[in-house]
Amino acid sequence: MPEQLWFTHTLNQMLAGPVTSLLLAVHVEPKYPAAPISNSFAMEFLVFLFLVAVFLLVRSRLSVDDPGGLQHAFEGIEGFIQGQSNEIIGHHSEGYTAFLTTLFLFIVFSNLLGVVPTFESPTAVPIVPLGCALCAFFYYQAQGFKHAGIGYLKHFAGPMPALAPLMVPIELISHLARVLSLTIRLFANMFAGDMVTLVFISLLPIAFPIPFLGLHIFVSLLQAYIFVLLTTVYLQGAVSEEH
Repeated sequence: MPEQLWFTHTLNQMLAGPVTSLLLAVHVEPKYPAAPISNSFAMEFLVFLFLVAVFLLVRSRLSVDDPGGLQHAFEGIEGFIQGQSNEIIGHHSEGYTAFLTTLFLFIVFSNLLGVVPTFESPTAVPIVPLGCALCAFFYYQAQGFKHAGIGYLKHFAGPMPALAPLMVPIELISHLARVLSLTIRLFANMFAGDMVTLVFISLLPIAFPIPFLGLHIFVSLLQAYIFVLLTTVYLQGAVSEEH
């Protein structure tokens, strides 16, 4: 039986039977039928519940005349990402803001969860950054086809038809490498941050690790920003008018 966080243990007590049945129905045999829910999935689910609760709270208190602090905070985040995508993608970037903002919020809160005692960052486990990277990959590819139709495939052939046999495999490898790059960058930084924080908290007095917690928070925000920035750049390449 794997080591479980208290929230993971609670979910497994409540949902182990239905989750195991669902996995078996799709021909996936869980390694631990009595505890099919992993810590990383439990932490993802916790972030999901938290974001839904916050979104509902913000939605219930939306006001034009008297906006609250929470509304200002989320409007600031949305405005920052919108401004950045507008600079990179152009005037037609508004349609991508919802996805980019949601991606940023999910990653940043997943990163910051490791600062909370008895929890851990789900992004410090490879499968979670990989899932985020695949979402970004399929999203910008879908937007490329939506924007240019079948003509989007010309993007992989390069500027000169004569070079297409050479450029197509290079471009395909380049695009697939983006998934690996996004995954490793986010996972490696968050895993290292979690380990450093854990070591100093376990070895040193409570007050001393505070600078390392501050560093962990800074890295969490920075990595979420870089992930969304790169996704925006990939989107720009997919929906640009040049190809």
